[in-house]
Amino acid sequence: MHPNIHPERSLSEVHSTVETNVKGGFWRRLFVFLGPAYLVSVGYMDPGNWATDLAGGSRFGYSLLWVLLMSNLIALLLQSMCARLGVVAQRDLAQASRELYHPAANIFNYVLAEIAIASCDLAEVLGMAIGLQLLFHIPLIWGVGLSVLDAFLILFLMQLGIRRLEAIILALIMIIGGAFAVQMVLAKPDLSEVAFGFVPGIPNTEALFIAIGIIGATVMPHNLYLHSALVQSRKVERTPQGLRRAIRFNVIDSAIALNLALFVNAAILILAAAVFHKNGYNGVSEIQDAHRLLEPLLGKSYAPALFAIALIAAGQSSTVTGTLAGQIVMEGYLHLRIAPWLRRLITRLLAVVPAIIVISVFGESSTGNMLVMSQVILSMQLGFAIIPLLHYVSSRSRMGDYAIGFWAKAGGWLSAIVIVALNVRLVYEQVLIWLAGSGEYRWMVEWIVIPLLLGIAGMLAYIVLRPLLINLPRTKTPVPHVNFKSFTPSQEPEFKEIAVAVDFSTADQKTLQHAVHIGGKNARYFLIHAVETAGAWVMGSDIQDYETHADFKYLEEYRLALIDLGYQCESVIGYGPAKQAIPKLVMEKNADLLVMGAHGHRALKDLIFGTTVGAVRHAVNIPVLIVR
Repeated sequence: MHPNIHPERSLSEVHSTVETNVKGGFWRRLFVFLGPAYLVSVGYMDPGNWATDLAGGSRFGYSLLWVLLMSNLIALLLQSMCARLGVVAQRDLAQASRELYHPAANIFNYVLAEIAIASCDLAEVLGMAIGLQLLFHIPLIWGVGLSVLDAFLILFLMQLGIRRLEAIILALIMIIGGAFAVQMVLAKPDLSEVAFGFVPGIPNTEALFIAIGIIGATVMPHNLYLHSALVQSRKVERTPQGLRRAIRFNVIDSAIALNLALFVNAAILILAAAVFHKNGYNGVSEIQDAHRLLEPLLGKSYAPALFAIALIAAGQSSTVTGTLAGQIVMEGYLHLRIAPWLRRLITRLLAVVPAIIVISVFGESSTGNMLVMSQVILSMQLGFAIIPLLHYVSSRSRMGDYAIGFWAKAGGWLSAIVIVALNVRLVYEQVLIWLAGSGEYRWMVEWIVIPLLLGIAGMLAYIVLRPLLINLPRTKTPVPHVNFKSFTPSQEPEFKEIAVAVDFSTADQKTLQHAVHIGGKNARYFLIHAVETAGAWVMGSDIQDYETHADFKYLEEYRLALIDLGYQCESVIGYGPAKQAIPKLVMEKNADLLVMGAHGHRALKDLIFGTTVGAVRHAVNIPVLIVR
């Protein structure tokens, strides 16, 4: 585990970094809460959704639109529960599941969550590669290989802060929505037929397969983990009024973002129905075929380009969710944290390697089926994510007065039953197909596949029943009390080990003055500085460049000046980003107070100079004095 990361905070790098106690009216207060659901919603419009929507629209016209609407309603209900979990309990779904079940069951759930994340990443890899192929005629396998590089995009974006990341994602969503809005106008769908598509019905088994893929692509399991963590980036007042306001605004955020996602998905399916199904092209599930047919059928040369641009935007925006969700499930289930670049690389390789193998063996025409199958895998894992969520947010012993009510419970369990029942039906029919066509390999289905599926079904039954039948430890979520309890002031705290962060700027003099004023000559001072050159990031303490030597010299001058004044002082150098190096050095020296200067940067300067103070403040567990 990283030494500067609080082990109990979900996405600790951005935990409580957005202030919500702002002055102003309803819209001003709502604005600071808008954002987390947009990061979640990109998973609802990734290339996997495109494949299922194209397949559904081209093969069955508008008849599966009701599945999109139902999926969106289920998603809104479940995402609002995730927001409630994060705001009230201050836990993400992985942490909540860890409380509810035996460690062996949590390992099982963790593996399934990782499979779901890899499946989602497979869709992003293929979507990005297909988009590059359509726009620039790059071979598909080259595009898949290049997608390894865009895996590191998230590492750069996270450095900008959560609000800028949310703004970038919103811009990509607008590109996707705008591109499909234009194509919808060009397609001129029959509105009466569109309305009839919202009447429930499943024409045949193939339609069921596509419908389950749509559900899996819309109600994505890793998004449940993601949302419950992202809402904790807001610093919420822990009062009844503050919690209820945060829940309400997060529900509004979810409704806006998920309705945008519904528009995009419905637009893709309607486009496929109006352009392909209507003209007799009933087998269009490959994104490449859809792109190729748009110009001759719509009569506009720019329609295919808009389609490809939207596809790349979808792949780039949804690449964010995989890394964050992977970090959440690994930390929540295993209490294990690895370097973000390694986490992203592992996730991407788990998607890239199978994609290259399948494309090499079966050709580029296999991408459509791969995309749909990846979404079916997501749907199969949904029950294992939804049921722990329902158990936790329904529990008054954990959520107190913020536990969900009867109608929310009924809707949640009905959604879980529908999803699990559809998956059971699909698995049953698929096993019958395998048994009928397996021939001499029938024994593999009977002795390997069926027992494995029965084991998974048994684990699902355990996840449903254990919280109902076994008295679990009552870990009630601390909720605020209205009445203030009086306290007896203790003597003034005395700090003996004081860390002082310096950066050789004009702010250092004030920072040092405040530090020595607090500690006097009885305290011991640690002058801390981080070398942030590119070489220091890579080589650490082995770096021997000019700037490192200069920083050593300046820091030594500071130390000697304080010693001459009669203070006990030690200088300490760290390497790499200051917001990571400073907390690490503070912990190594067991300091009981950190004093650091703030430059008051805002907007563009924050982007240039970084937001070290805020990141450090949330990464250490000792008092921090910020001198301005």
